[in-house]
Amino acid sequence: MFDWENMRHFLAVARIGTLSGAARSLKVDHATVSRRLSALEDEIKTRLIERFPRACKLTATGQRAFELAQAMEEDAYAIERFLDASRSPLSGKVTLSAPPVLVANFLARHLADFRLAHPGVQLSISAQAQRVSLSRREADIALRLVRSEEATSVVRKLGRMSFDLYASKDYPQLHNPSAWEFIAYDAEFADMPQQKWLMSVAAGRPIACEISDINGHLAATQAGAGIGGLPRFLADADAKLQRVAYDGEKFSRDIWMAVHKDLRHSPQVRVVMDFLLKIVRGNPAFTISS
Repeated sequence: MFDWENMRHFLAVARIGTLSGAARSLKVDHATVSRRLSALEDEIKTRLIERFPRACKLTATGQRAFELAQAMEEDAYAIERFLDASRSPLSGKVTLSAPPVLVANFLARHLADFRLAHPGVQLSISAQAQRVSLSRREADIALRLVRSEEATSVVRKLGRMSFDLYASKDYPQLHNPSAWEFIAYDAEFADMPQQKWLMSVAAGRPIACEISDINGHLAATQAGAGIGGLPRFLADADAKLQRVAYDGEKFSRDIWMAVHKDLRHSPQVRVVMDFLLKIVRGNPAFTISS
């Protein structure tokens, strides 16, 4: 027999391809991953991974072990989900993954109310732009701006996040649209829907600056650096900003909530899902889905 923790570290290395990347995903240090991997190979007396300066490569035995271990991992997570779902009501930790814009500027404002209503549930929120795997327990619930494609997930559209153009009330060209300059995303986000919308509205007018995150767009718009394309829930409440009229299509992003099907009836997960639905529906800046 072997230590499951050692196998779990092997799985991370096999998926990601580097010791450092596996360490980041497991939230441990590089030396721990290396030690766990060596311990597993010593336990089974077989080389599973060839280590190179910049990458790790599975041996033939390692590839087959990886395939079998993934099924073991899914069974382990299924047991964990079953135990969580059968736990006494309204106690325990629930992990929520959500886009940074929703965490910092929306969800955080409601945490005190949630804690007051459900003191036995610890809500752990991770601000992540990338998708997470609910099957691998990277989160219990995920809020995303694109629909989850995981076959084991139950998905619901909570609402729609509308965007508009905004400028500082002190922006020198506020009333001269032909002279507007725009705050855009950098090339890494060229295919992102709001970048495509913003560039179509700019219609060849200058880009004042490029910033990779929405909070940077907000700060730059407040400072008068240019015209920003911002979510209404974020910008409408800001006294420094003014919504400006423009020619072009209106734009919005759907907000999706996903949970693993094994956890959707868990009492502590259920109260978090109900909480998310309530606060989205209670904010007039969001268009509500039926």
